[in-house]
Amino acid sequence: MAIVRKSRGLGGRQPLAVLRRQQDAINDRLRKRINRAPSPILSRGVPWVSVMLLSLAPFAPLFVSAPIMPPLAFMALLAWRMLRPGMLPVWAGAPLGGFDDLYSGQPFGSAVLLWSCTMILMELADTRLRWRGFLQDWALAAALIVGYLVLATLISNLTGGHAPLRAIVPQIALSLIAHPLVTRLIAALDRLRLLPLQQVGR
Repeated sequence: MAIVRKSRGLGGRQPLAVLRRQQDAINDRLRKRINRAPSPILSRGVPWVSVMLLSLAPFAPLFVSAPIMPPLAFMALLAWRMLRPGMLPVWAGAPLGGFDDLYSGQPFGSAVLLWSCTMILMELADTRLRWRGFLQDWALAAALIVGYLVLATLISNLTGGHAPLRAIVPQIALSLIAHPLVTRLIAALDRLRLLPLQQVGR
């Protein structure tokens, strides 16, 4: 006659101590997630640093006879302003534009003026058009990018340059095509800066 042995514990159930250890492990994992917040340095510094790094794009090894490199730093400024309107203040266009002037080859002060005007226009657009969709944002960004490239060329010509406006047509086209990609890059950086890396509550 076969003898059926029951497992140790309460009717084959897991001991109470094991259940408590499992519950404590779950609580520890939840506590680690709850007691964390984004790093203040990353959350505030990533927008500034990303725009400044893209200002160094003219040093990329591209050898062409006509300007085709999109104004990546300016486009990143637009993307940050549209994605997080309160992240960069209105006056941010002046210092970021000054840094861009150091490496873009444009007359110093042109980006300071144009970027500052862009930030003011974006602020006015936010007050007038509170509800905007993707198409409205893309149209606004396209108009600002085209206006920026045209005005930058005119300022360069006033200070001794001789670039016809038709020479920047490929640059304008490439900039409009690259705008969604720059927006995706900025969105990825925005998720990076909001990672809960810093532990709080201690």
